[in-house]
Amino acid sequence: MPAADEPNSTPLDAILQKVLEAVPFQFTTEGGPEASRQRFRDLPRRPVHPEVRTEDRTIDGPAGPIPIRLYWPTAPGVTPPPVVVFIHGGGWAIGDLDTYDDTARLHAVGADAVVVSVDYRLAPEHPFPAAVDDVWAATQWVADNAAELGADPTRLAVAGDSAGGNLAAVVAQLARDAGGPPIRIQLLWYPATTWDPSLPSFTENADAPVLGTGAVARLSLWYASHVDLKNPPATLAPAKAQDLSGLPAAYIAVAGHDPLRDDGKRYGELLAAADVPVEVHNATSLVHGYLGYAGVVPAATDATDRGLLALREALHSD
Repeated sequence: MPAADEPNSTPLDAILQKVLEAVPFQFTTEGGPEASRQRFRDLPRRPVHPEVRTEDRTIDGPAGPIPIRLYWPTAPGVTPPPVVVFIHGGGWAIGDLDTYDDTARLHAVGADAVVVSVDYRLAPEHPFPAAVDDVWAATQWVADNAAELGADPTRLAVAGDSAGGNLAAVVAQLARDAGGPPIRIQLLWYPATTWDPSLPSFTENADAPVLGTGAVARLSLWYASHVDLKNPPATLAPAKAQDLSGLPAAYIAVAGHDPLRDDGKRYGELLAAADVPVEVHNATSLVHGYLGYAGVVPAATDATDRGLLALREALHSD
């Protein structure tokens, strides 16, 4: 496993560079939460797997109804198919079921599984631990209702990108500590896990495309300014857990040109030290958020397919 402090010498992918020049986007908190959300909504998105059947529902949550969107694979290889709880990114403050619809569809097809995408409460209106409470409640609901959805509750995964990767890692720990539901694999796409800005990638990629350290800091404060960030709880920084043993297998995807690169690597090192099966893949030429460029940038497609294959294999193995 590559060390968390190993610098990245690979240049930005040339095709990605052209796409970023044509359609520039940078996470920023400028203008406040709603302006930040609108900029993300305004990004052009191409149709992805329109054949996937979906249904919107609401489920009971700790502070009121939680919207979810269900996705069914068109011709599942096994019946009933596995089920994936998908938790979107966006710095705990941006994103919803619609802006992550294409990513959820990728997971349904790539993992050959039912996917449940969770529209958790967003910061700063609903700071930590509101998002944790919602995604944990949704995961328990999925486990309890998988059969009604036509899915197999014994083949359950959690997956998320960025802030969603943070929440997926937290859910995996909560499930272990609660004695269930059993989770086969946690798929963490460029997750925030340590809340340690001293890691080298925060300096190396301070002004990286899509996400820089300024936005990381401000979004983090929107989510958790009321918490002692020098001593965060594991439900905020999963790498701070006293015991990481007994967690589900993990696939951690990081990107070379991402301030969170070493964050994901460090969590992988900690999981491995606790004898948790873990694979860390560093897409050295890519940026934070590369799932959004799958199908457009070949390197992003390859990195996305690799993670989805790991998810599929974990869920479909006996």
